[in-house]
Amino acid sequence: MGSLPPPHLDFSSANHGNEHHHHQEISKDNLLALFKCQQDLLNYFFKHLDLSQTLDFSRVLLSTSGTVFFTGVGKSAFVANKISQTLISLSFRSSFLSPLDALHGDIGALSSRDVLVLFSKSGSTEELLRLVPCAKARGAFLVSLTSVPGNPLAGVCDMNVHLPLQRELCPFNLAPVTSTAIQMVFGDTIAVALMAARNLTKEEYGANHPAGRIGKSLIFKVKDVMKKKEELPVCKEGDLIMDQLVELTSKGCGCLLVVDEHHRLIGTFTDGDLRRTLKASGEAIFKLCVGEMCNRKPRTIGPETMAVEAMKKMESPPSPVQFLPVVNEDNTLIGIVTLHGLVSAGL
Repeated sequence: MGSLPPPHLDFSSANHGNEHHHHQEISKDNLLALFKCQQDLLNYFFKHLDLSQTLDFSRVLLSTSGTVFFTGVGKSAFVANKISQTLISLSFRSSFLSPLDALHGDIGALSSRDVLVLFSKSGSTEELLRLVPCAKARGAFLVSLTSVPGNPLAGVCDMNVHLPLQRELCPFNLAPVTSTAIQMVFGDTIAVALMAARNLTKEEYGANHPAGRIGKSLIFKVKDVMKKKEELPVCKEGDLIMDQLVELTSKGCGCLLVVDEHHRLIGTFTDGDLRRTLKASGEAIFKLCVGEMCNRKPRTIGPETMAVEAMKKMESPPSPVQFLPVVNEDNTLIGIVTLHGLVSAGL
């Protein structure tokens, strides 16, 4: 399929039994030569890819009203499954269809609204050729992605995209290491093209990844990660500091939230304030009230604010803080969000 030879490597020790395994090594020059060769092989693919075929294929996927199914055998099956998962993460209806399982009942998932994409380097994979008439009987639109010109699979599908392959990086031109790389690059690039065509927003992408950091930063609001009700270290401004030490230390917030009789926030008193007060007042601290020593202009945040914004506010000048009281429109205390809580939530 091409004249580019793989870099010369010495495989002789592999043929002399396990007694020579301790002599095996990979040289820097050989490794560099392999990467350079793979780069050249991938460049051959990019240079010879038919963009007209690729555009037609992209438009078929974009316009389908049903599900885009991917299938393949062997290493191509792993690629097909991965591309399907990429599309699912981008809010497209997609699924992997095992050719073997399809012939034993799963073909029922296909309909005339669906597209079936078949990955095959040779285009002569027996399992896929057996699947084609069954998929056609269901009315699905079939697209083959193959690398050998004039192959039988391309001849029986509704559309074929040729994925140019000069040769495998494998010195025997057998192990599918370049062909699968080409399939993966092609499929993922098409997925991003579809993502752009659908104008998928960052928020929509994040909604599909709620367990990841990206998703959490785009989904979680302060109200989702804050402590509330009995978890709050609440006190009144007239309470003695020494009477509130248990409340200060037991709730794990590092502060007291000082409120009035209507539960509106007056200020905060931190464990740092306690140390400073003790140093400045000595024994007089036994007679001091929380309201006399609290910070009456603390940073606060609303419950509907994105949690990631709470973290930014904690880290903002003039100095970082470890918590933010959460208040509603009339300054009523409803919660507290802590840096530890945000980190624990994966933000």
